[in-house]
Amino acid sequence: MYIPIYENNIENNQLNGLILIFTEGTIIGPKSIWNFFNHKKYIPIGNCINKIKNWQNEGWNVAYLTSRKSMKGVNEIKDILEKNHFPGNNLYYRGSKEKYKDIAEELVPNILIEDDCRSIGGKWQMTITYVRNDIKEKIKSIVANEFKGIDHLPDSVSELFKYVARNYA
Repeated sequence: MYIPIYENNIENNQLNGLILIFTEGTIIGPKSIWNFFNHKKYIPIGNCINKIKNWQNEGWNVAYLTSRKSMKGVNEIKDILEKNHFPGNNLYYRGSKEKYKDIAEELVPNILIEDDCRSIGGKWQMTITYVRNDIKEKIKSIVANEFKGIDHLPDSVSELFKYVARNYA
């Protein structure tokens, strides 16, 4: 399930492919520890917006995946993305019986960027962990340290495909 981030955003069928980015903990986080559980007060981590704009400017479609399931929570994350001018088309979220892997298996993004979920249990909470092997091999999985952002990732998507990080899957 998804909602468009921007009302008049038209998808371009000439795009190179899809980069799916997990929101909470990967590109947005609490300003202080006191706001850890108050997702509507999350802010962009580091220079992530410009990094993502670089990828989109290379012709890649960017979409997001949130941990929120209620429409209220999903809209709070959407508002953060809009308010901070994150590039991209859609914000994906799980339906009542869906798991993160279901969304990844449906979309089969070229690149999946997510954090290591350290604060909530680690690998077993991550999207890529449970993706079917035949689909997993089609996805470049990049795992960032939770709440540390993606500033360390390459600006170029071709370099992003070559990027080697810890393997959690």
